[in-house]
Amino acid sequence: MARAQGARALMALAFETTYGTPPASGFTRMPFASTSLGVEQPLLNSELLGYGRDPLAPIKDAVTADGDVVVPLDAEAFGFWLKAAFGTPSTTGAEAPYTHEFQSGSWALPSMSIETGMPEVPRYAMYSGCVLDQITWQMQRSGLLTATARLVAQGETIGTTTSAGTPAALELKRFGHFNGAISRNGTALGNVVTAEITYANNLDRIETIRSDGRIDGADPSIAALTGSIEVRFADSTLVTQAINGDPCELEFAYVLPSGESFTFTVHAVYLPRPRIEISGPQGVQATFDWQAARDSVVGRMCTATLVNDVEYPF
Repeated sequence: MARAQGARALMALAFETTYGTPPASGFTRMPFASTSLGVEQPLLNSELLGYGRDPLAPIKDAVTADGDVVVPLDAEAFGFWLKAAFGTPSTTGAEAPYTHEFQSGSWALPSMSIETGMPEVPRYAMYSGCVLDQITWQMQRSGLLTATARLVAQGETIGTTTSAGTPAALELKRFGHFNGAISRNGTALGNVVTAEITYANNLDRIETIRSDGRIDGADPSIAALTGSIEVRFADSTLVTQAINGDPCELEFAYVLPSGESFTFTVHAVYLPRPRIEISGPQGVQATFDWQAARDSVVGRMCTATLVNDVEYPF
């Protein structure tokens, strides 16, 4: 009997036309590092008395379908996750390279069907009605560059054969930490040790009464864009901004030597006043847990721009 191994696991993704209904075709193979996407249905202990010390049989509770998917930041497949986070992009360019611009603030987010497969069992799980709740990633000096996408799904359908057909394949052109840079108001921001970016749609699950125990949908509410930057304390530029309460624009960018790039621009970043601690003879560092807000001039909170050679099917 074959045993399931993560090394042989597969993932395919397609955007839905109708929420909760997997499309018949149009799936794309997705690179991923790990996933906890799944369905849980807990059991409720019986509270009834009068049948002795041994409990009566438990009953099933409502179905919860959600989980995280850890994906690489790359020049092609990452565009699918950006669409899930922000909606359909505005694409320019008559031929490659294409510039895909994703903007925050959309009231309507697309839903996805995601199939994870373990062919040696075989087990193919189709998760329908997947909506992206949160996406987060870190910038640092070294290591593997990945993002974590948190999803809210409607349900799961399990089969012994794939329902995704033969997914389209994308070329993996992965960004690395070495390709990253941070700028503030158009000027390179130095002395940054680490940075973290978290964009959340703050989904509201529509938990209506249904015979199948599933949700009716997941609607976006007020978005949130937060993060942190840890810097070596070399000047008072960021501290002065925090004291004055003025916003700045932060840009987190990655560029490959072949020309592909990903730029995440946060238009209005507010910094808190940090505690400057001297913890020993080493260098002094300060951490700013920043928050973003809608910029009155640009008219939105953030813009994600992906430049690649792919003409997306959406």
